[in-house]
Amino acid sequence: MGNIRRQFLLKSLKLFDVVLMVGCFLLAVFFDRHGNTVLSFEQFLSLRIRLLNFVLFSLLVWTWHATFSAFGLYSSRRLLRRKADVFDIVKAGTVGTLLIVAAGAIFRLQLINRPFLFLFWVSVIAGTILSRMLLRSVLTQIRLRGRNLRFVLIVGTNARAVDFANRIAAKPELGYRVLGFADQEWNGLENFRKSGFPVVCDFDNLTPYLRNTVVDEVVIALPMRSLHNHAAQIVEVCENQGIAMRVLSSIFDLKRARASDDELEGVSIMTHHTGFTDGWPIVVKRAIDIAVSLTLLILCGPILVVTALAIKLTSQGPIFFVQKRLGINKRPFNIYKFRTMVATAEQQVRELEHLNEVSGPVFKIKNDPRITPIGKLLRKASIDELPQLFNVLEGKMSLVGPRPLPIRDYEGFNEDWQRRRFSVRPGITCLWQVNGRSSIPFEQWMQLDLQYIDGWSLWLDFEILARTIPAVLKGSGAA
Repeated sequence: MGNIRRQFLLKSLKLFDVVLMVGCFLLAVFFDRHGNTVLSFEQFLSLRIRLLNFVLFSLLVWTWHATFSAFGLYSSRRLLRRKADVFDIVKAGTVGTLLIVAAGAIFRLQLINRPFLFLFWVSVIAGTILSRMLLRSVLTQIRLRGRNLRFVLIVGTNARAVDFANRIAAKPELGYRVLGFADQEWNGLENFRKSGFPVVCDFDNLTPYLRNTVVDEVVIALPMRSLHNHAAQIVEVCENQGIAMRVLSSIFDLKRARASDDELEGVSIMTHHTGFTDGWPIVVKRAIDIAVSLTLLILCGPILVVTALAIKLTSQGPIFFVQKRLGINKRPFNIYKFRTMVATAEQQVRELEHLNEVSGPVFKIKNDPRITPIGKLLRKASIDELPQLFNVLEGKMSLVGPRPLPIRDYEGFNEDWQRRRFSVRPGITCLWQVNGRSSIPFEQWMQLDLQYIDGWSLWLDFEILARTIPAVLKGSGAA
């Protein structure tokens, strides 16, 4: 697509979003109920004239447009998945709606109330999502017909470069066409030629090739350690000729770490991380942690009081067991549990280590002689875990996540891959918790933790929380 047509489409999209926002705003006002009576059209018009200042409304429209721009809804989203596109629209629409709420509170607009906000939020987000999906479908058909294409040159002929080219070729609806590869002679070039992709030039002839060929983007897939100077020169050539550049995030051949673009004090950097990514789902996860833990603490208040009294009256020592555990990125914190063992339990660990019934560095005994009579009941029902809700409230733990381990257990780790479990916030329950707990070998426990990290989603958290209830009622694997 030519630059003029692209600019026309972009401006049309911006105009459509503004018109959609205004239309949904008017629609929400029209259907807003006051005293169970839908406003008549005449009442609606008179209400608009009385309450809304034209300048204020224009400011809201501009703010809405700025919010959509800030969330990148007008940048190139060709390579973005539909799910990510929908999430960005929901985030932008929600923030824009909250700004309208703020304006309503500041200027005391009676028009902006809960029914109005709900109708507006639902309609504008639904309308935007539908319009974007329709636009995607139209552009897909256009690209499949050979129009709106972007021609790509890939620099480097290693396995990662070929894999990237195959992925692009497998999705013609994206509108990318691989012109070929640029590389110098090396040992793997003969093997590369079996891929069927052409080598169109070497590094020495790259500049004239870019001058005389339609190239929209250059993808750099060179090994940075050995060919850093070549990569720097290629970037300079592309910059001089105004050609867009992309760098494969897999240049370091990382297996699990995910990449994201950031900026630090004006310096553009690429970040590789193995834990949960920042974003809307993480915010929702934290909000759920706070809401659920606070609600449970209130509802379980009588249980907490009765349990505390039972512990105090049946054994000597403190009510709570407080121990140093390792949290996210191995940060130590104090975990809170109801005490279920004798007060000197920690001092007796060395004496009882020969009775350990689980593999690995962890220490667990099914019929631990240190457990008090009341403690056995508390453990069976997992009531001893309830004080950890305070850990969740203060942000040291989450409802769902790998179980926090004592420092003693961590010091017994002998494999680095096991330490990746500390890249996320620990939790009260996890896959290990709902799959047998103490009956699962240590190695499998660690693998379940990594399975949770690699496949994390809010839905997985809900699934684990739902499975925790029957696991607790059965007391499976409790020790």
